[in-house]
Amino acid sequence: MNFELSEEHRAFAQSVRRFAQDKLGPGALERAHSADYPWDAARLIAEQDLLGISFPETDGGAGGTLMHSVLAIQEVAMVCPKSADIVQAGNFGPIRTFVEYATPEQKQRFLPGLLAGETLISLGMSEPDAGSAVTELKTSAVIDGGEVVINGSKVFSTHSPHAHLFLIYVRFGPGVGGIGSVLVERGTPGFEIGKASAFMSGEEWSPLFFDNCRIPRANVLLGEGGFKKQISGFNVERLGNSSRSLALGRHCYELAREHAMTRQQFGRPLCEFQGLQWKFADMKMKLETAQLLLYKAALEGEHGLPSAQSTAMAKLACNEAGWFVANEALQVMGGTGYSQESLVEYCVRRTRGWMIAGGSIEMLKNRIAEGVFDRSFPQRVAKAAA
Repeated sequence: MNFELSEEHRAFAQSVRRFAQDKLGPGALERAHSADYPWDAARLIAEQDLLGISFPETDGGAGGTLMHSVLAIQEVAMVCPKSADIVQAGNFGPIRTFVEYATPEQKQRFLPGLLAGETLISLGMSEPDAGSAVTELKTSAVIDGGEVVINGSKVFSTHSPHAHLFLIYVRFGPGVGGIGSVLVERGTPGFEIGKASAFMSGEEWSPLFFDNCRIPRANVLLGEGGFKKQISGFNVERLGNSSRSLALGRHCYELAREHAMTRQQFGRPLCEFQGLQWKFADMKMKLETAQLLLYKAALEGEHGLPSAQSTAMAKLACNEAGWFVANEALQVMGGTGYSQESLVEYCVRRTRGWMIAGGSIEMLKNRIAEGVFDRSFPQRVAKAAA
């Protein structure tokens, strides 16, 4: 079994690395500490064909593979952590679901701007009473002739303060089979984007409100029965989360390693103290283990969608490794790591959030256990017999 990347993959990663160091390295710290979406970096990344990497060329994509997308996120994140969010938004999450299921007319209307780094799509999935239990969502969609009337609300939507297009999970009817999705444009009457709130990471999100919001019926992405299709694409989205989490951990590891080799205390470099040597041994092991699980899942996606089991294990390993390594790197670097003059404290805050977003680590463990025992373990309380 070969654990090395192919020559073509290595060449691609090196080209992205050179681009990131040249174009994205300057200003990386300022971008990380700004709540604004980095549109300047988005246009540069689009010009490098790093948006829509694995989308078909007929859709304006580059015709690459899932592994290419993972490598691009990792290489960009190692130089400019905030810019990795752009690569994520242009390859995973709602844009991937959109490309998979949108009509030719929908693609013609929205994809050119999204792939040029000029517009942004946000996902409206979570609700005040429907987080991990996403099928409990209440936002309704009622067909009314040539229109769809939407009522409800969404929370925690990534990029919502800056997005132009919103992919909204809605309920057309009862049960899981009644769930589908629609496309809502910013500025649509009856659609309000609320006041922005900040996460611990500094990222902002806005609540989304729908009050008899009317959209053309042509803006339905997936009607009733679309939930399973949507959630299968969500497994792939987890690899984007995993890639960023692991890459930010590795970014911190490299900064802490350099610090340990050059920082002197008690007359010798920090790396000569055994307590710190053990920290680096633990960090290295977690990074390498998680990397293998991530690549395994990505390679499964070379010829179709990776399994839910593989993506769950990859995300769990990468989330835990990214957070552990970033936090340990901060400890190694002391006040320097804790200061906002370094990207380490930013990476600590970001990696912590990804242990919640895109499937919490507890839900991932539940999913892995279902694979272990080859059966489902429903979390809902069983309904009493009538």
